[in-house]
Amino acid sequence: MGGVEQATTALVARLRAIGLLPVVELARAEDAVPLARALIAGGLPCIEITLRTPEAAAGIAAVRAACPEILLGAGTVLSLEQLEGALAAGADFAVAPGTNAVVVEASLARGLPMLPGVATPSEVEAARALGLRTVKLFPAELLGGADYIGALCGPYRDIGFVPTGSITPATLPGYLALPQVVACGGSWMVRPALVAAGEFDTIRELAAEAVRGVRAVRP
Repeated sequence: MGGVEQATTALVARLRAIGLLPVVELARAEDAVPLARALIAGGLPCIEITLRTPEAAAGIAAVRAACPEILLGAGTVLSLEQLEGALAAGADFAVAPGTNAVVVEASLARGLPMLPGVATPSEVEAARALGLRTVKLFPAELLGGADYIGALCGPYRDIGFVPTGSITPATLPGYLALPQVVACGGSWMVRPALVAAGEFDTIRELAAEAVRGVRAVRP
């Protein structure tokens, strides 16, 4: 798995450098490219499009074609069928809310880095047993926020976390202050209502504001 290990290392480095991963639920594929361009213009050259809608895979493919420079994730990858769709659409990595060993192993075998979700110490250990050292933590705020991740970091010092779930600009700094937090997933700058209304200038401004928040903690 040398290739996927290298790809995962590169993914983690890019995520850590950016610090924030916008998580999008896309109702219309035609919104994907202007949304991605707004995020790039705001200083967030990354996006996770969740496979929660029928339009998601087409949106991923459109972003891949129009914005080759963006770090592009497929989220909510729950099945082998969705994994194949993410690969076909050109995703750089996959994300899931939980850890399905079959999907994780298939993703790594295909050379696609994956960030499966964990919520408990036992789930962290299950992910470690699959060879993973970077995981999504979900739902972050409901589990206890930055304090909870800080507690997990004690015994699991070789694990990097990408917390996601109800994180806000106010809670973001607490997460980013933890060295083992690679980046945070957030959706406040890409709320479905903003996307549906075509408020891409607002999204760009919110992205730029979010970047300033990240840089205040990680210059």
